[in-house]
Amino acid sequence: MPNSTSVQHTPLPTFADVEAAADRLCDIAQHTPVFTCTTASALLGAGVHCYFKAENLQRMGAFKFRGAYNTLSQLDAEARARGVIAYSSGNHAQAIALAARILGMPAVIVMPEDAPAAKVAATKGYGAEVIMYNRYTEDRGAIANKIAAERGGMTVVPPFNHPHVIAGQGTAALELLQDVPDLDYLFVPLGGGGLLSGTLLAAKHLAPQCKVYGVEPEAGNDGQQSLRAGHIVTIPTPRTIADGAQTLALGDLTYAIIKENVTDILTATDEQLVEVLRFYAERMKLVVEPTGALSLAGARYSGIDFTGKKVGFIISGGNVDMATYGKLLSEGLWGLK
Repeated sequence: MPNSTSVQHTPLPTFADVEAAADRLCDIAQHTPVFTCTTASALLGAGVHCYFKAENLQRMGAFKFRGAYNTLSQLDAEARARGVIAYSSGNHAQAIALAARILGMPAVIVMPEDAPAAKVAATKGYGAEVIMYNRYTEDRGAIANKIAAERGGMTVVPPFNHPHVIAGQGTAALELLQDVPDLDYLFVPLGGGGLLSGTLLAAKHLAPQCKVYGVEPEAGNDGQQSLRAGHIVTIPTPRTIADGAQTLALGDLTYAIIKENVTDILTATDEQLVEVLRFYAERMKLVVEPTGALSLAGARYSGIDFTGKKVGFIISGGNVDMATYGKLLSEGLWGLK
């Protein structure tokens, strides 16, 4: 089923939009820390310096809060009164729910039945109404549009293919590149492309020398296929532990920015993601969700020579069901069978 919302004839966001988003988010979003790790640096090669932007420590546990608040804060009073509706496997859901609560707006979230229990609970905890659907047989966008119309014209906020969402997500990289302006490489988790396209807007302006890579789950490499084919490729719902990257296709806005600016798109297997989750837990004492592990996994197994380089990673989130997380750390993928 289609998994992206097309915004036809919508102007692409610019770096100026990212800067404006940063102003809106000032004192609202966390300026998340940038961590270093000598063990990670040694894994990537001699003289490598690694920098981790810890968006798992962002409000509601993921970078998604940035785009959600940037988008909702620009709605007028009438739209706020009608409320918003979104669809998400979890992080966009929580982000919209929290941003709506802060701004005093009603929110409805369409979530898949197999979404992590912790993400569903948190979304409800922020005050949103949750409606479940089957991600393998139903179209979440169609469900959201139908509910929006039935409830008097709620604003539908897609998870990635929206200029305000993209600009908001770009503020994570804006902060990272302000803190570490001379990065040689930057690796970014890739699902629908909101974080990657926003990152590319920031990097193009602040660090044009920096090579930016998106990293997808191997089972869900629609972005990689799209980049190779020269057009948006749609795939069936991928089966991967990286639930935040189970998208079927890039959006027209995210694809347009990515195809013009990304260095390349890499993939990581679920087995590699589990190894990286263990690394974050054991070596850096960080709880990271599988999607958030994509960036380091992509670099670790890329075969790129990083000798003497500064390499940045965006850890996109840390919202993971603790029972699942424990099984992954102790038993690997077998623990989920």
